[in-house]
Amino acid sequence: MKQVLFVFIGGGLGSALRFLIAKALNPTFQNFFLGTFLVNILGCLLIGLILGFSAKTNFLSENHTLLLATGFCGGFTTFSAFAFEKHSLLKSGELLHFSVYTLLSIAIGIMAVALGLWLTKS
Repeated sequence: MKQVLFVFIGGGLGSALRFLIAKALNPTFQNFFLGTFLVNILGCLLIGLILGFSAKTNFLSENHTLLLATGFCGGFTTFSAFAFEKHSLLKSGELLHFSVYTLLSIAIGIMAVALGLWLTKS
């Protein structure tokens, strides 16, 4: 239960920060969500740093990693987890799985958004 609390706290902080950044920066350009784009890229960098640092040193406990990587980065952006998973597939030489998973995630994700919007119109 303690681990769930760490994920919960980190996720709440990450989500709140994502909201504030998107609110401040998304209106900057028409048809380009600068805040969301920056959050996604920064989230990728952060999860790489956190998981890399966690693997190299004993400085971060499992609970710290849950708070920061799963919680904060997960709340800040799910794109960071997506990118880390793709990196893992590439690193292990799983090019077919990388390609299929990436294409399906993007295509089905877009279709799911469209379906959700369509369902709410009824």
